[in-house]
This record gives sequence, C-alpha cells and structure tokens, in this order.
Amino acid sequence: MIDASQFGRIAKSLPFLLQADAKLKDEFKKAAFFARIPAGRDVFLEGDRVEAIALLISGVVRVYKVGETGREITLYRFGNGSSCILTANAILNQKSFPAIATVEEDAEAVMIPADVFREWIQRYDVWRGFVFDLLSQRLSTVMAIVDEIAFQRMDRRVAALLLKRAGIQNPVRITHQEIAAELGSSREVISRLLEDFASEGIVRSGRGAVEVLDFDGLKSRSLV
Repeated sequence: MIDASQFGRIAKSLPFLLQADAKLKDEFKKAAFFARIPAGRDVFLEGDRVEAIALLISGVVRVYKVGETGREITLYRFGNGSSCILTANAILNQKSFPAIATVEEDAEAVMIPADVFREWIQRYDVWRGFVFDLLSQRLSTVMAIVDEIAFQRMDRRVAALLLKRAGIQNPVRITHQEIAAELGSSREVISRLLEDFASEGIVRSGRGAVEVLDFDGLKSRSLV
C-alpha cells in the first residue's frame, strides 16, 4: 500500500497519475507497493513467471538476452518514470519472461500486481495510454538494435558506443567484455577492434577503461 507522501513522490516520476481520476488514484494507492532493489540483483531471469510489473522512480535496469554460446546482447535499459515492455507483454499474454532483467544502479520501484495491471488496461484510458506509450518507445529502441546488428559493421558500432559514453565521461570506465556484452559480440573481436583504434591513435585502452584521444577520428570510424 502507498501512503500519501509516497504517492506525491511517485507522481513526479509518473506524471500520468496526475491525469488519473480519483478512483484510479485510490486503487493505485491500495494495490501498489514500494520496493528497493540493490544493484546487481536480477529482477527476472528467462523463463520466470511474472507476478508484478515494476515502475521505476530511481535507478537503472538493464534488459538483455544470452545466446547458446553465452554471448550477451543488451536489448534496452529503463529508468526513472519508465518500465519494462517485456514484463508488460508477459503479463498481458500470461507468458514467462523471455530475457534477463538486472538492476545496474540501486533502484526504487512501485510494483503493480499482474492481475491488477491487466484489469486497469481494460478499465482506465490513462493507464492504457501510459502502457501503450511505453510499448511504442521501447519498440523503437529494439528495432534500432535489430538494424545495428543486421546492417552495421561492428567497428562502427564500437566507435558509436565509445563516442556516446566518452561524451559523459572520458576515459570510459568499461571493459572489453562489457563492450562485447553490450553489442552482442565476443571479447576477442572487441579487443582486436580496440587494438586497431589504438594503432591509429584514436583511443588508448587500459585495464577496465578506454580513453578517447581523437574524437573526430573516432566519429569518422563510426560513419564508415
């Protein structure tokens, strides 16, 4: 159950609640419950039964797949004010979870039981709109990943990833294995590409970090 002070904080992250009528707000306070999930905790593993959906108000969750060879690929991340479309889909279709969801940064979430989630879809336009907006946004993200995997060279994808991360923090605190997991490649391939970038003076790769030395050069590699 959510109390009045918690509801006020939650509504700042989930503004659709401000548009909800009094009945939905009342039901939300009664049905929802608050959860804190530490970094490193798996929210769902592939094949898990989905009993509730998490609406994040802080933290970050990574959703990814692991292939038969053990190779990982990130599908998407979600954070404040968002949720997991694979969870929503599993609840709506009453199927098991098809991937792995792991907390990357300590998270706080509002949990909505699966049966309540389905009932609100039928009864409340504002809730249905919120869920469908999530589906639309995440579908675009997943389609972009499919496009990258199917049509873009790995050196271009590595360069684009490093450019994005280095724009936030340089050196980028990331290992070769983490880059491989992010992009659905192998550590050996990533290490070879980074060696190529380093030989051109574009990056310097160290233990657990990659420093971008030539942003223009790296950008040109991302566009090849």
